[in-house]
Amino acid sequence: MTAPPPIDWARAPLHMIVNIHAGQRRDLADLDAQLSRRLPAGARPWVLYRPRRPAELPALAARVVARARSDGGVIVAAGGDGTLNTVVQALWEHQIPFGALPRGTFNFFGRQHGLPTDTDEALPHLLAAIEAGDMRPVQLGCIGRRIFLVNASLGLYPELLEEREEMKRRHGRSQWIARLAGLVSLMRPRRSWRLHLTRTDLDGQRHREQREASTLFIGNNPLQLREVGLSDAALHRGGLGALTLAPVGRAGMLGLILQGLIGRLGRAQAVQDFAFSRLDIDLPGRRQVRIAIDGERLRLPLPLRVEVAPRPLWLIGARDTAPGA
Repeated sequence: MTAPPPIDWARAPLHMIVNIHAGQRRDLADLDAQLSRRLPAGARPWVLYRPRRPAELPALAARVVARARSDGGVIVAAGGDGTLNTVVQALWEHQIPFGALPRGTFNFFGRQHGLPTDTDEALPHLLAAIEAGDMRPVQLGCIGRRIFLVNASLGLYPELLEEREEMKRRHGRSQWIARLAGLVSLMRPRRSWRLHLTRTDLDGQRHREQREASTLFIGNNPLQLREVGLSDAALHRGGLGALTLAPVGRAGMLGLILQGLIGRLGRAQAVQDFAFSRLDIDLPGRRQVRIAIDGERLRLPLPLRVEVAPRPLWLIGARDTAPGA
């Protein structure tokens, strides 16, 4: 186990990055006032940072990390899983303690670690955890040079996210809109990929294979895997879980959707799930591929290596959750 970072919890400044462009903006708008009430002058230094545009978030996170390294502070991010990922990407190598106020659509990361999603409850919980020095190591996934908190995928899933974002821009950001957009997208014809995979399983055995698939999904979140009926056993053994989805027609996709909704996706014939400690991915003839990481889309060069990150994230205020939480 990696040793926790040394920190003076009684004096550690609080650096909070708030993405008001994602999640429920009204809950985040008065954080200044809430922090002022709960941290009166002299109690603990704190600074609130708000990017003017979503594209500014990575650079802002890098600046905040530099300040926290200088003053021995902790960093908190308020927003959805994509926002949390961006901030963690900047800080995890430096072992800066991290707190989260989950304010996204699904909040898989926050829910898995027992973090309150209501700001009125989440903020006092977070401040109490900082006061007590309460933090735990959390496993991260790593794909190429990018980390992921919840999942990473290529093929169908990144395309689904693009269409989901377009529907949410038109009709709102609720879970029902997100799920409807996904269902509509899934019913459209999609291309498949010839994946070249070299997998090291949890016992150290290496396997090379080719798979024809419309998507490759890699999970680092037990809650999300269980929701669709996939095993989360690999995560409890320090590995990662994955599935490939074979090309299917509209009727077959409808069947997959129904099995996913009732938590039995892992039983579908078109789905192959597996566990691994390391996975090398290549698509011969291509130099890069579009990837979705924690709900955000980007392009990465091929081939790709996926594995557990060499250092954990030190998460403030994580709580034990029941298997179905």
